[in-house]
Amino acid sequence: MRVMVFVKATEDSEAGVMPTTELFEAMGRFNEELIKAGVLLSGDGLKPSSQGKRVAFDGPSRTVIDGPFAETRELVAGYWVWEVKDIAEAVEWVKRCPNPMFGPSEIEIRPFYEMADFGDVVTPEIAEQFDRLREKTPAR
Repeated sequence: MRVMVFVKATEDSEAGVMPTTELFEAMGRFNEELIKAGVLLSGDGLKPSSQGKRVAFDGPSRTVIDGPFAETRELVAGYWVWEVKDIAEAVEWVKRCPNPMFGPSEIEIRPFYEMADFGDVVTPEIAEQFDRLREKTPAR
């Protein structure tokens, strides 16, 4: 099972406050554990939303919205993509993670959809097309 693990933003991360050397080292050790266990597929930190853009869709219309975005606790400051046997294993890994922020913080875990989740909507041709695309994606 693949999961996306979101490190939720805080006021500090949105203000661009950088981690300490000690936190950077601790996260590096944790990432090494994930790699050795064959769990980590990819991951990275994200710059504050003030440096981002959103594109809003309404039918054929597209509107570009400049950051920063409201509701800091709903924003993402970083992510990992993990391959785990189930969501419980992902929870156990997250519980071992150093606190990624200076104060209270949250990490959210969400499973990816698999082709089987879509049932009859996915024809064999569509499944084959998505398989070909995944093979070309570096994070696999």
